[in-house]
Amino acid sequence: MLEKVFTMSQSNSVAGLEPQSLWAAFSALNQVPRPSKQEERVTEFARKFGEGLGLETHTDDVGNVLIRKPASPGMESRPAVVMQAHLDMVHQKNSGTNFDFATEGIRMLVEGDWVRADGTTLGADNGIGVAAIMAVLQSSDLKHPPIEALFTIDEETGMTGAKQLSGDWLTGKILLNLDTEEDTDLTIGCAGGVDVSTTASYEEEAAAAGSSGMKISISGLTGGHSGMDIHLGRGNANKLMNRLLYELANRCHARISSVDGGGLRNAIPRESVAVVSLPGQEVAAAGKLLEDIAAGIGHEYSATDPGMKIRFEAAANPAKVMKKAAQQNFLSGIDGVTSGIWRMSPSIPDLVQTSNNLARVVAGEGKIVVQCLTRSSVNSERDELARILMSVLAVLGGKLETAGEYPGWQPEPDSGIVKLMSGLYQKMFGDAPRVAACHAGLECGIIGSHYPGMEMISFGPNIRGAHSPDEKVQISSVGKFWKYLTATLAGI
Repeated sequence: MLEKVFTMSQSNSVAGLEPQSLWAAFSALNQVPRPSKQEERVTEFARKFGEGLGLETHTDDVGNVLIRKPASPGMESRPAVVMQAHLDMVHQKNSGTNFDFATEGIRMLVEGDWVRADGTTLGADNGIGVAAIMAVLQSSDLKHPPIEALFTIDEETGMTGAKQLSGDWLTGKILLNLDTEEDTDLTIGCAGGVDVSTTASYEEEAAAAGSSGMKISISGLTGGHSGMDIHLGRGNANKLMNRLLYELANRCHARISSVDGGGLRNAIPRESVAVVSLPGQEVAAAGKLLEDIAAGIGHEYSATDPGMKIRFEAAANPAKVMKKAAQQNFLSGIDGVTSGIWRMSPSIPDLVQTSNNLARVVAGEGKIVVQCLTRSSVNSERDELARILMSVLAVLGGKLETAGEYPGWQPEPDSGIVKLMSGLYQKMFGDAPRVAACHAGLECGIIGSHYPGMEMISFGPNIRGAHSPDEKVQISSVGKFWKYLTATLAGI
């Protein structure tokens, strides 16, 4: 397949895709580093963009940006519309990719009908939504009501931008959230969530004399969004590594020196690395055991994670290992943490109601860190699962915490904007859209808590592999999304 590489100096090539105004905005945005909780540069980028258009532009104390654009001629009496997307993106890369998110623009590739990045996340989540709003703001020929463009920060790691949004900043009564990843879907509800974590200490001791070191690595898992993809049954590197270590410890007397797995709380872990110490006479048996377990895991996950690699190799024997009691508690605790679907919705077909992602597991030098993201569209069930996880993790003997709690968004299928957009979709594309809730965490529930009664809907183009280096966005779908968005604005 012919492949074109676009770097910062070649960004006009991506900018030339259709619709050109949207892709040009996305190309410019993708040259701005924008990790969650470090959005200063992208906030400045958005502020300068609004001011450069001569539009009323505001930045709040958190870093959210609001740009107001008057209605196009003849649309002044229409209700004001809030167009909303988040500025931050998930920064993930493959272990073999040489890339510095802090200084480099995203290196984009075009493959047929798709745009992706070269070994990193693309930032289509939610950069395409941001770019679409930018294109509307700078347009001179689109029909639209008064627009309030709201760019929020830190959606991916806490939704603090939405949480700290002032209740008197917006006047619009309709919110278009541009953060959905299926172009056939109109999302009208979402899950809430809470972070569950523990930090613990453990005692170390010297590795036994005559023992040998071994490094074990898991890589190449499919990963993905821990909400939207959790129902697909993909492998979790943290759970799989614990499975390997549990067997090694119990059958080959392995002693753990370090574990480092996973990354962001909202990404299904793709990689994990561990170092163990083994009695010299057990090394061969350990290798055979790992081969057998790896073969079984490979078979189990052949459909969901065909690129998975489990490797082991000789390593320098570590100086220190976990004491046996601490190691048993560690392995039992991680073993007991559920990761995946907890309960499906009993009332909405095919909707995950409650889940957990075992996102991060780190152990070494006497310290353990475990991080989970628990999601549910039912707050009481979310809280119940969080309590269960904390009970399991209590075996580690550390500090247990919940943080970053955010509410779900309750569907209102009979609202005016849902009826308008459902009918418009049917008219434009000859088929009914899928109107449903999703298991991801969207900012709509939080924004709605600040602005009760606001009608809200979320939609967007086809994006695959969000929160992973496999992330990609479909070019033709972006075109469809743009036509639908602009028709919606004209029809409100």
